[in-house]
Amino acid sequence: MKKILLIASFVISASVASAQNASQSYISKFKDNAIRIMHESGVPASIVLAIAMHESGSGTSKLARTQNNHFGVKGRSPVSYTGRKATHSAYKQYDSAFDSFQDFARIMTERKQFSHLTEKFTHYDYLGWVKGIQHSGYASSKKWGSQVLGLIRKYNLNAYDEKPEDQPQQQQQPAKNVE
Repeated sequence: MKKILLIASFVISASVASAQNASQSYISKFKDNAIRIMHESGVPASIVLAIAMHESGSGTSKLARTQNNHFGVKGRSPVSYTGRKATHSAYKQYDSAFDSFQDFARIMTERKQFSHLTEKFTHYDYLGWVKGIQHSGYASSKKWGSQVLGLIRKYNLNAYDEKPEDQPQQQQQPAKNVE
């Protein structure tokens, strides 16, 4: 019995370490893309990274690996062929992960249900953004927001967002509560 518990604890420890390594690698690989997206769109880098990590399992999901779709964005994709069989997907296919990140930012800034968020929240108000995205219907799970916030806090992703004290002197408005 002790051997089984010992083996089980090693397997669990290895799984947790592997997931953290995948997450750290994902952050290292894509943080610059997320920061660039933030500067182009106003969507915080922490939001881009955390949602991409959550939706793609830090890039390990089949959708992320085969279609560069890190957000689970649905849409038309070209038919792909595996052997003789044609494969259709209900999810968009992107040429690169960066293209997926850009499309997510476009959705956040151009779709009516989300576009108000850029006016309501600054790019360093990740809490407001998470609540706003969830309240706007991005995900049906009631746990989604807390899971995304958990990733931001666990990996300190908000460190990639510009802080007000890092910006030139300007008038700052407090973040509005979405609830």
